[in-house]
Amino acid sequence: MYNMDLATIVVIGANILVSLKGFNDSYFFDRYKFSIGAINSGQKERMLTSGFLHVDIAHLFFNMFTLYFFANVVINWFGQAKFLIIYFISLLAGSLLALFFHKKEPYYSAVGASGAVTGILYAAILLQPDMRLGIMFIPIPLPAYVLGIGYLLYSIYGMKSRLGNIGHTAHFGGAIGGYLATLVFMPSLLQTDTLMVILLALPIVLLFVLEKMGKI
Repeated sequence: MYNMDLATIVVIGANILVSLKGFNDSYFFDRYKFSIGAINSGQKERMLTSGFLHVDIAHLFFNMFTLYFFANVVINWFGQAKFLIIYFISLLAGSLLALFFHKKEPYYSAVGASGAVTGILYAAILLQPDMRLGIMFIPIPLPAYVLGIGYLLYSIYGMKSRLGNIGHTAHFGGAIGGYLATLVFMPSLLQTDTLMVILLALPIVLLFVLEKMGKI
């Protein structure tokens, strides 16, 4: 456990406040959620506002709990300002990828900070790939990069099979945003951790290869 930085508190607080408003106001929720039809009609702000809405308390808690544990890794490396930049880049990257893959589905909609949070998670993994992370049903903590790559491969499977009521596309887009923003802020990783940079890029390359082949 650790003391939260102001930036983390602000992000979590904003998610809580906007989500609570959405829980109690269906018009507000519908007006600001991610919706392909509405975005294509000109309501581009939904690509940002949808990242602060959640379906229910459990959805909100899981995203904020994950953010709580990985925000400090990014902040310790880059500071609070760059953490916020990576967060919002990841949020928008998740929305952009969802828009790209679902542009012909006018009724497709989504909410949640998962894209932004996944971006922070992937940034943290790129910065500290040897972190050990535990996961349910696996008794031994695994290296962070193994779980990161595995999660993106699972997201590709989820996108392909439309698995569950989960925004797999936004998760993947967020990871891309976090990955690229981290390399922009610390290009030295291309030299000091070349292998890890390549390994973490493999699922991203695979996604676009599959898309080009019409497999997704």
